[in-house]
Amino acid sequence: MGCCSSTESKREWKPLEQHSCTDIPWLIIFTLFCIGMACICGFSIATGGAYRLILGYDSYGNTCGRNNTKIEGVPLSGRDMTDKKYVFFLDPCNLDLINRKIKSIALCVSKCPTTELNTYSDLQQFAKNNGSYLCSYDIYATSYSSHRERSTKCPKLPVPPSKAVPVFHRCIPTDISCYAEFAQAFITFVSDNTVLRRVVAGLMASKEIIMGLCVLSLVLSLIMMIVIRYISKVLVWILTILVIIGSIGGTGVLWWLYADHRVALDSNTTSVFGKEVASDNVKALLVYSIGATIFTVILLLVMFFLRKRVALTISLFHVAGKVFIHLPLLALQPFWTFLCLMLFWVYWIAVLLFLGTTGTAVKNNSTGVVEYNIQGPLQYMVWYHAVGLIWVSEFILAFQQMTIAGAVVTYYFTRNKSEMPAVPIIDSTLRTFRYHLGTLAKGSFIITLVKIPRLILTYVHSQLKGKENACARCMLKTCVCCLWCLEKCLKYLNQNAYTATAINSTNFCTSARDAFVILVENALRVATINTVGDFVLFLGKVLIVSCTAFVGVLALNYQRDYTVWVLPLLIACIFAFLVAHCFLSVFENVVDVLFLCFAVDTKYNDGSPGRAYYMDKSLMEFVENSKKSGLYKSDGGDGTEMKPMARGGTLA
Repeated sequence: MGCCSSTESKREWKPLEQHSCTDIPWLIIFTLFCIGMACICGFSIATGGAYRLILGYDSYGNTCGRNNTKIEGVPLSGRDMTDKKYVFFLDPCNLDLINRKIKSIALCVSKCPTTELNTYSDLQQFAKNNGSYLCSYDIYATSYSSHRERSTKCPKLPVPPSKAVPVFHRCIPTDISCYAEFAQAFITFVSDNTVLRRVVAGLMASKEIIMGLCVLSLVLSLIMMIVIRYISKVLVWILTILVIIGSIGGTGVLWWLYADHRVALDSNTTSVFGKEVASDNVKALLVYSIGATIFTVILLLVMFFLRKRVALTISLFHVAGKVFIHLPLLALQPFWTFLCLMLFWVYWIAVLLFLGTTGTAVKNNSTGVVEYNIQGPLQYMVWYHAVGLIWVSEFILAFQQMTIAGAVVTYYFTRNKSEMPAVPIIDSTLRTFRYHLGTLAKGSFIITLVKIPRLILTYVHSQLKGKENACARCMLKTCVCCLWCLEKCLKYLNQNAYTATAINSTNFCTSARDAFVILVENALRVATINTVGDFVLFLGKVLIVSCTAFVGVLALNYQRDYTVWVLPLLIACIFAFLVAHCFLSVFENVVDVLFLCFAVDTKYNDGSPGRAYYMDKSLMEFVENSKKSGLYKSDGGDGTEMKPMARGGTLA
């Protein structure tokens, strides 16, 4: 299972020639880990955590809606609550945000009070009419008004109207002003209820516009993935011109300021102190000007020598747009991935909540309230469950990358497009399920190993904020930053390893090694594609958000009765950016897969009969132009000189 176990010294890439199962031991490990997560869920259900969460329980350990057993040392436990199905809090507005719970005695009642109860007589009348007793079980309804402990064992007056939350059977106040002081901690711009109500009313009044803008951003993202191949060349040249103008212009301004200050210094008749200050400024401007000149010259030389590789980025974007035309189901990958992640996260949160109400009933001696705590080795189940959140989430994201890679590899290395599978994306999905789940498990586990310590250090830093010294703070931030950079590099290598696995059907470590060798051999191209390509995609995201915001301003401008429309517009713009990021990230994945396929193609093929290229015509034009400029005079990966392309083996 190690990454250094391969003994192959050199092996040619053989696209789509055979498929075999990869990293089976890691598939077994991942399967056992998932079984462990399922056992945790089963344990929380079997020990009562699930139904205690859903049905609710009172402060004495009684589960509402069930007949309970006696808890030793708790006199009010072991009661029959079959007819009392709702949890009622004596002081529902007393929230403990740090511990995420309501600091109040909870009781099981048969009905939530739907109207405000202002006096103890109202409580007594409510109990008489509905059979729902809102004071502690050891107080009779007839003594509500006279009992000496009524201030602690009866609800705080006035009792706000409430209604039962669906599924979870808790009586929650219907008036949000009950939580006003806590809402202000989260919504700082709200100074009074009128502002909040205007904002909520505005959101409700413009919900159709918000939904329309969200759909618009979705459509624009789909269009952008197709159109970007036609405008990528323009965007790249705009970027190049802006960089040249900015660097030369900035350097010229610095030299102009230096000359101006130099002339002023020579004609300066002020005090000696003033001349010293002016002289220091002149020296500083000279240093800045020389540094800017060196930077500009280096930048222009780099751009000059990389201009051909910028052309490769443009060609890859053009082919990527064509891939989406031939494989339209690629555009749906963010939907399926998001759906799978949401379902898993809902399951994970549900099990985490189950664990919060699982364990042994323990009486808190200070408050007299019964709490459920997991004791002994079982308390580590929460940490196991937390690791599962990261590993399974990364596995789902890796599955999307492998599916995209498999479909694009099939498109690239199929000479006759009419011989492609009917639905390549489904064929790639099934192939990933059948052969490569172990590779995904191993790759996602490596990311998990890096992400866990980074998250732990981030949490420690947040907890020690303002307490640690400057040196410790700097070291923590440095460690977090290094782990973040390592995670990004590993994710990029993983993605290329999945592509190599889709091509050769090799295990993760062999694929990662082969992909790393290819990337190192094309380091300048990789740098150019990642910088120029990322900038082009960033401009695409900005364009989608700008268009959505512009249409939103025009649409909301006609809604004169609603003046506070900044929030709906902000919601629509955030959604537009997220949608654009999801779809253009798929586009970026396609470009990365195409580049690795292109690098393999140019390394092992030379365009001669029997070794014809697989690449698209636009990429062939790039290779031809590169040959004319002498870029491909070196060997084709096996020591033979690259020959002119054989047009007979090209693809349309």
